[in-house]
Amino acid sequence: MDVVTVREVFVASPVEQFTIKPLVPLEVGGLDLSYSNSSLWMTITVIAVTAFLTLSMRGGRLVPGRWQSMAELSYEFVANMVRENVGSEGRKYFPFVFTLFLFVLFGNLLGMIPYSYTFTSQIIVTFAMAAVIFVGVTILGLALHGFHFFTLFFPSGTPIALAPILIPIEIISYFVRPVSLSVRLFANMMAGHTMMKVFAGFALAMGVLGVAPIILLVALTGFEIMVAVLQAYVFTLLTCMYLNDAIHLH
Repeated sequence: MDVVTVREVFVASPVEQFTIKPLVPLEVGGLDLSYSNSSLWMTITVIAVTAFLTLSMRGGRLVPGRWQSMAELSYEFVANMVRENVGSEGRKYFPFVFTLFLFVLFGNLLGMIPYSYTFTSQIIVTFAMAAVIFVGVTILGLALHGFHFFTLFFPSGTPIALAPILIPIEIISYFVRPVSLSVRLFANMMAGHTMMKVFAGFALAMGVLGVAPIILLVALTGFEIMVAVLQAYVFTLLTCMYLNDAIHLH
């Protein structure tokens, strides 16, 4: 294979798949509010989640079918997560946590479809979700406990001498939460899809000799599906833990 052909094969950068492209250009007051490919796949995700829950639970059979079982298992899985990490006080926040889990899960999984777009690989998307969780949890803590909420940064019973060291550390760790929460999801999804693109490029460049990269690509696809589910779980679990801190000040 000559140099020109190799260049043509690798002309598409592995990170080109993450480019946000406007589908319906729209600018309001100097702000770009275009409906993009990322927005499109968020819309598809919302429709897919709604269709999954609506169609699977329609009829409500006593002996659940395949789809109803999946919906009920998802419900029980998140309900147990909330119960174990937030307690009985977390029941009222279950709808939000359940919606968040399914939105991230379906977004990750739909991103595995060829020629789709993984919006959870965009830091602005994951940070926006993390920021909403952070602000919401902080407001909840202040509403429930008032100024007593700030004891979260200096637990009762801690020696006063440790205050100059402990309080700054706790404040920094608290405000880093939306960053760590968003970067974890974004980095994992972006890294996995980049690796898949690289292996696909190797398979194309090697032609008939690309059997090994193809085998690795198939294995990597299975691994990425597992990562997609795991990252949705981790994102939701950390949200439950932040809720627990706001409610119980632990």
